[in-house]
Amino acid sequence: METWDSLSQEDQMAQATAAQTKYGEELMRKAHVQGTAIGLEKVGGKYTSRVALVVMVDQKVPLEQLTAANRIPDELDGVPVDVQEVGVFTAQ
Repeated sequence: METWDSLSQEDQMAQATAAQTKYGEELMRKAHVQGTAIGLEKVGGKYTSRVALVVMVDQKVPLEQLTAANRIPDELDGVPVDVQEVGVFTAQ
């Protein structure tokens, strides 16, 4: 069985896009979620070369302060999920 890191970046993008299509609406209903995107995973404030389903939130909240329904999983269908704090989006 292939691991995420053994897939080509093209295959990672395709699988991440499928996961975003499948779970995007569900993720958008969770507290603090501002949007979803396909992008590079961020670790320690720096981007890596790993493709991930990025979930943009207005603020990161400790897991124990979230209900089970509002928790964002670490992966969906084998695709890494990266929660990134972006603040609140406003129209310009």
